[in-house]
Amino acid sequence: MKLCMIGTGYVGLVSGVCFADLGNDVICVDKDINKIKNLKNCVIPIYEPGLDELVKKNYKAGRLKFSTDLSEAVEKSNIVFICVGTPTKKNK
Repeated sequence: MKLCMIGTGYVGLVSGVCFADLGNDVICVDKDINKIKNLKNCVIPIYEPGLDELVKKNYKAGRLKFSTDLSEAVEKSNIVFICVGTPTKKNK
């Protein structure tokens, strides 16, 4: 299955890496160019036990990709997950 994870925070990155480790082709997309550049060099912006090893393993295997090109990632995917922060209401 070809998946797109929009957002590379705790939800998007961890979920995307786990889906890739299950054998899916995953593109993790973020608008932060430096974050994507770091992820391509296996520099992980969050701490989750074992995540760095899984990123390295699946990125090297070609199942995990990182991009800033949202349109291309969505177009190449069968399923798209939106994993971005949800803003709260101004009055709450």
